[in-house]
Amino acid sequence: MSPRRILVVDDESGVRGALGQLLEFEGYEVRTSASGIAALGVVGEWRPDLIFLDVKMAGMDGLEALREIRARDPAALVVMISGHATIQTAVEATQLGAYDILEKPLDTDRILVLLRNALEQRALREEVSTLREKIASRYEIVGESYVVRGLIEQIERVGPTLARVLITGENGTGKELVARALHQRSTRAARPFIEVNCAAIPAELIESELFGHMRGSFTGAVADRAGKFEQADGGTLFLDEVGDMALAAQAKVLRVLQDGEVTRIGGSKRLKIDVRVLAATNKDLAAEIAAGRFREDLYYRLNVVPLHVAPLRERREDVPLLVRHFLSTLSERDGMTPRGIGPDALAALARLEWPGNVRELRNAVERLLILAAGPQITLADVERLTGRRAAEPGGLGSIADAETFEAFKHAAERAFLLHKLRQYDWNVSETARALDMPRSNLYKKIERYRLVRAGD
Repeated sequence: MSPRRILVVDDESGVRGALGQLLEFEGYEVRTSASGIAALGVVGEWRPDLIFLDVKMAGMDGLEALREIRARDPAALVVMISGHATIQTAVEATQLGAYDILEKPLDTDRILVLLRNALEQRALREEVSTLREKIASRYEIVGESYVVRGLIEQIERVGPTLARVLITGENGTGKELVARALHQRSTRAARPFIEVNCAAIPAELIESELFGHMRGSFTGAVADRAGKFEQADGGTLFLDEVGDMALAAQAKVLRVLQDGEVTRIGGSKRLKIDVRVLAATNKDLAAEIAAGRFREDLYYRLNVVPLHVAPLRERREDVPLLVRHFLSTLSERDGMTPRGIGPDALAALARLEWPGNVRELRNAVERLLILAAGPQITLADVERLTGRRAAEPGGLGSIADAETFEAFKHAAERAFLLHKLRQYDWNVSETARALDMPRSNLYKKIERYRLVRAGD
């Protein structure tokens, strides 16, 4: 790792020389400036990790230089040096963002301790920033299709609000990513994001998981425990697979949403909470309500803003982007040598069926990354390691099985229109415009071929 860069700014040559010599002896890369104006040029060009800045200098003084440095780089780490430090100077420097202030004559031991602490803090800040970038990459919504762009636009509009959101979609489509994106775009982004998989928790434990319990309230309750609602206070609670929640727990969740209060199992104290609830399901909740397995009043509480995540078969044009994204993130995560992928292999992956959606595609890419024979993933690798052979591009598939030419034309037109409607997220006006077809004609063909959106 290259040495940390330190800039010393002082109009006294003796101070610059002595401090520069000490820092170079300690292994730092050092530059010096005799004025605030000169320092600004060095800061912009050299990007030092820490700046020692004298307060009293001719022309632009240290406080003025500090103000300008922090305006250009709010993360700049600056230690002020003063021959006659006053409380007022210290307060002003701190308000302007100085890390600390040292008095002349400078004490060597204090300089080194302060320098070590300041640079450790900077390293920690950089590590946190890197970690956040990795997390953001892990939970990034990847795609440029019409349906994905529409979904992202909805997230941007809904995220900053307090509205509850019900996210629907098949397994593996990325409903959790949508929930995390909503949280990150909200005013609660710095607060907790707590996830509960309602399908993975036994019915007899879901209430304890959500609402917490008091010691001795049931067998195994050996200590007081806060539930997920309390843990998410001030932040976001994500109820994943909410359609699998037991009816008894549904009733209590409804009460919490109505009152904004939660009571632990075995307790009597009602705790005020401030939680934004997001929910997701792969089930048809209307059918669940009709079957008596889901409360209609809870459905209306959760479904303030509905968001639907399209299956991968309705956005095949995103497959190449997803494949490249997974190749990059998975190789970085596992420390493997990155692999390229041939255009025929990429096209084959885009033509395959992915009933498990994005999750299945990600698993397939990870398998290819680990087991492909050469430095570049080939079509042979795709067919060998996925166990499936992609249809030829432009292949007719089952349409060619039509018994007459007229039946073939109808089947082909139906498949084409269905593909285009999916591409434009069933926006009939946009689809008609893209096809250069009157909207009334498209409506007639939709009715003629009985075209319906998946899930409708």
